[in-house]
Amino acid sequence: MTLATRIQLCGRLVAEIEGRRVEEDLPGAQGRLLFAYLVVNCRRPSGRSELVDVLWPEDAPGDPETALSALLSKLRRVVAPATLEGRNSLQLRLTEDSWIDLEAAREAIHRAESAIAQRDWTGAWGPGRVAQHIAGRGFLPGEAGPWIEEVRARLQAIYVRGLEVTAEAGLGIGGTELDTSERSARALITSSPFRESGYRFLMEVLDRRGNTAEALTVYEDLRSRLREGLGTAPGPVIQEVHRRLLGV
Repeated sequence: MTLATRIQLCGRLVAEIEGRRVEEDLPGAQGRLLFAYLVVNCRRPSGRSELVDVLWPEDAPGDPETALSALLSKLRRVVAPATLEGRNSLQLRLTEDSWIDLEAAREAIHRAESAIAQRDWTGAWGPGRVAQHIAGRGFLPGEAGPWIEEVRARLQAIYVRGLEVTAEAGLGIGGTELDTSERSARALITSSPFRESGYRFLMEVLDRRGNTAEALTVYEDLRSRLREGLGTAPGPVIQEVHRRLLGV
């Protein structure tokens, strides 16, 4: 039986390499960053100069190559039986069935969006929730660096899309899942206040519950926000929802 390799980079760092928890054995803060970077980029080799820039984007030690070599040596021992291959270019080799939360979130949102395109609301709901929950934890909280911000931006996009697909799927399923749809729509408005989809889904939920007047106030909130913040008006999709609710 193959032992589990599961790595969580969103929220608290957790690393189980072939059945053995290793996150507490990583060599300090720099070792954790190095490990995280190699996991994120495990599909390709990373050059030594690239790794130096990742670890010390501003204040590098006097001999960064020696410092990097020491970290790599310690990391190789920690991640065994997984392997850290190469010398000038490094690549973390994990088993094919390894689970990495960032990859799981990307795969989940892809499945959810494919299901939405086919109007398979039940098929979209589960993976949409998975993507939303993983992405919502945030990538390496408390850490900073240009590469970290890039990953966070991609993860934020997954989070927003996860909210959208769960809101839409909840509307499609109906019943008690309208609660999930409403929560997702409100979270979407909070996360992306100029993104119209959150307002539209919330209007649909409120109208479905018979609260049409409240749904119309949501539209007015959006209209005011766009006018004051961007000098624009709501787009044609949400305008059509507005006209339908007015009975025009």
